[in-house]
Amino acid sequence: MKKLSTLFFGMFIMIACTQEHPKEYLTLSGKLENNQDSIISISSTKGIVKTIRIDKDGSFKDTLKVEKASIYTFQTSADRRAPIYLKNGYNIILTGDADKFMQSFKFSGIGASNSNFIVAQIEKSQKMGNPQDILDLEEKAFKKKVAALKFEYDSILDSYKDLDSTLYTSVKGQNEQLVAYFDNAYAQNKVMGAGKMSPKFENYTDIKGGTKSLDFYKGKYVYIDVWATWCGPCIQQIPYLQTLEKEYQNKNIEFISISTDEAQRSGGSWDAAEKKWRAFVKKRNMSGVQLWAGKDYSFQQAYQITGIPRFILVDPQGKIVEANAPRPSDPNLKALFTSLGL
Repeated sequence: MKKLSTLFFGMFIMIACTQEHPKEYLTLSGKLENNQDSIISISSTKGIVKTIRIDKDGSFKDTLKVEKASIYTFQTSADRRAPIYLKNGYNIILTGDADKFMQSFKFSGIGASNSNFIVAQIEKSQKMGNPQDILDLEEKAFKKKVAALKFEYDSILDSYKDLDSTLYTSVKGQNEQLVAYFDNAYAQNKVMGAGKMSPKFENYTDIKGGTKSLDFYKGKYVYIDVWATWCGPCIQQIPYLQTLEKEYQNKNIEFISISTDEAQRSGGSWDAAEKKWRAFVKKRNMSGVQLWAGKDYSFQQAYQITGIPRFILVDPQGKIVEANAPRPSDPNLKALFTSLGL
C-alpha cells in the first residue's frame, strides 16, 4: 500500500548546453522562500543529473539535458526532496517555501502541469490515511470505498488536460490496477490481518553470533524491518529506526532488521552476500537485532513481500498487530506504539 504515496520518482543524465536547439535541453528556474541551502541536485536512479546553484535570495536558473522524459528528484538536502517531471524542451518555473517543501510547490511554464499533477496525486495519497483501515472494513463498505478512491484518482488525472502522454498512460494504468490491488490486499488481510498468528522465521543468522527465530522474542512486541543493503529507501529509514531504538530501549519491544541480501546481487555468491551485509551493518554502526535471512525466502513469501522496505509489528503472543506497519519516519508509528502502551 505504500506504493500509493510513493507513486513516482524516476530519473537520468544531462549536459547543459546553451548552444543546442531548444528542444534538446530544458530550462529550470524559480525561487525558494526561507531557503538556507546553496545547491539543488536533480537526480535519477543512476545518480545526480545536474546541480544548480541557489542565490542568496533563494532564486535559481539553469539549463539541463535529460536522456528521457521521466520523473526526477528535486532535492536541496536529505530531508527536502520532491518529484519533478522533466523533458527536453520544457521551460519550468518553480516557486515554493523551503520550510514547506513539496507541499508549497507551484509549477508554471511549459511542461509544468506534469509536476503539478504529481504533487496533487501524492497529496491525495497522503490524505488517504492508513490503508489498513480500508482493509478492515466489511466487504460491502470496502468495495464502496475502493470505488470512490478510484473515481477520485481518475478525477485528479483527468483534470490535467495537457499531461505528457508517457506520464498519462502510466498513471492511467496504475489507476486501472487500483481495484485489483486492493482486492488482493483485502483477501490477504483475511489471512494476515490483525490478530492472526504471524508467520515465523527460523534460524536466521545473527550478526552477533548464532541464529535467531521469531519465537525467541515471545513476550515482547517485535518491530521487524525487512530490508537489503542495495535498497535506497531502506537505507533512508536507518537513521529514523536507530532513533526509535534508543527511545524505546527500556520498553517491552524488540527491533529486528532482517536483511534479504542474496547471491544474485552479490556476484552469484551467498558468501559474498553475507559479507556485504556484515560490512554494511558494521560501517553504519547499526543497532537493534541484525539478522540475515540467507537462502530462506519463506518468511518473505508468507507475508507476500514484493517490495522493501517492509515493516511488520507482532505482539508478545506472536500475533500480527500490523502486517504493513508504518515506517520509522512516519509519526503514526509512535502513535501506534503509544496506543499499545509502549
